[in-house]
Amino acid sequence: MSTVRIPPVLRSAAGGVKSVEVKGSTVGEVLEGLTSAHPSLRSQLFADGGELNRFVNVYVNEQDVRYLQDSATPVDDRDTIIILPAMAGGR
Repeated sequence: MSTVRIPPVLRSAAGGVKSVEVKGSTVGEVLEGLTSAHPSLRSQLFADGGELNRFVNVYVNEQDVRYLQDSATPVDDRDTIIILPAMAGGR
């Protein structure tokens, strides 16, 4: 199982956990498993059409999946997946 690190802004939707172990052989399978276990995360991570929200960055071992194979990026038990929603602010 891959380790998925949950950022503070999404922890309330994930039951308050900082990280979880999720089965899957690709990033997409892991995210599907994560949102099945924590349904409140689905609307935070995915757009209405089911694709990853463009304001959500996903990294596998610190590499942005957009520059790999997106949701088809392979993962294994040693991998860490980090979810980082883009933040905006200022004046």
